[in-house]
Amino acid sequence: MILKYFDFKKINLKTQKFILLYGNNQGHKEEFLNENLKPILPKNIYSYDETEVLKNIDDFQQTIFNKSFFDNDKLIIINRISEKSLKIIEEISNKEFNDIFFILLGGSLDNKSKIRKFFEKEINTICIPFYEDNIQSLNLFAQKFIKERKINISQQALNIIIERARGDRINLKNELEKIESFLLNKNKFDLNDILKLSNLSENYEISDLIDNCLSKNKRKIINILNENNFSNDESITISRIFLNKAKKILKLSEEYENNKDIELTISSAKPPIFWKEKEMTKQQIYKWSPKNIKELIYKLNEVELQIKNNINNSNNLITNFILETCSSDVNN
Repeated sequence: MILKYFDFKKINLKTQKFILLYGNNQGHKEEFLNENLKPILPKNIYSYDETEVLKNIDDFQQTIFNKSFFDNDKLIIINRISEKSLKIIEEISNKEFNDIFFILLGGSLDNKSKIRKFFEKEINTICIPFYEDNIQSLNLFAQKFIKERKINISQQALNIIIERARGDRINLKNELEKIESFLLNKNKFDLNDILKLSNLSENYEISDLIDNCLSKNKRKIINILNENNFSNDESITISRIFLNKAKKILKLSEEYENNKDIELTISSAKPPIFWKEKEMTKQQIYKWSPKNIKELIYKLNEVELQIKNNINNSNNLITNFILETCSSDVNN
């Protein structure tokens, strides 16, 4: 059965326990899954890649159908679904169960796709396409984001940011999060501020610099630093965005320390972590304990103060801080 994403409330959870989300719009799929489906589906989540399922089908079926007093209702998520999984999906759909739900995430499945046809024709399955965003849908996403985060930004500046996202909702979200960090000590974001956030080499974004630093990718960090000479404003902006990201990793690191389940930590994160950011985020959680990330947050506050008090030396201060952080041993 085919549904549009905005008609998801028509899903009958008593009978329709298989949902296929497909299309090239990865960001919209992730957003829809986290904001619309997960809140109404079981909280016991088991996430697989299709290759894991096909590698050992018997183990997969045993896991999902195993009855446990503590683990009755289950949500099974299978990523990167393709025609290879059609047989196992057909077999499972013929079984009787009340407490298991399946969400399958696929890429671009054309109208000849057998697994897409299966989900479209069966009355007890749901098939929801996610097509590429246009300017209108990206603008709606951006307006919702800035309203929820109470960000004051001119429409002219917002239009340019949407255009820079090149039709990618994940890129747009990353840009808006940069602005949120940039506005910590500022009332409004305007056209001039865009230039301050976009002066890094065209090959890299500020998020690349920070993510690779937190992931201890020293070689990549050196490449980025060699291609850029940060201005005073850029140095402060980097420290603020770095601080915002460090606080997010602290929250995730604390959660992981409590539950010892990296997949649960990632899947339950709020705000949701987009698919293409998940592996990098896992690396950062593994590398930074709550104690060490708290120390990093303290140092970030110190370095921003040093930059403000030593404007002419801001480039050296932020560069040295990044290299020191990237080289430090934080695995204990």
